[in-house]
Amino acid sequence: MLLADPGTSRSGATIMGGLLAGLSRHAATEFSFFLAIPIMFAATGYSLWKARELLSMADLPVFAIGFVAAFFSALAIVRFLLHYVGRHSFIPFAWYRIVAGLLLLWYFHVNPWTSEVG
Repeated sequence: MLLADPGTSRSGATIMGGLLAGLSRHAATEFSFFLAIPIMFAATGYSLWKARELLSMADLPVFAIGFVAAFFSALAIVRFLLHYVGRHSFIPFAWYRIVAGLLLLWYFHVNPWTSEVG
């Protein structure tokens, strides 16, 4: 039920679940990244399926370049984050989430969300 909260991230929830299950920070973070792979493939496949009428074989080189660039940049970022998580705690991120949440609460208190247009 906690994941129904819009402010709860899938990766944060799986990492915290792994930590509660006794995994190290590195192992819990790595598990979270591995867990995301099939979800991202499914979401990409679904998006491509929905846009199939707009796509042609001429788009294939652009998709191939984008795939390769995204793969290598994601690989570099994941390696960096795994290295970072192995040496640092999640405390700065927790404080960031608390401060960002409080700022959002304040903002929407000052500027209430209304359905009126104009």
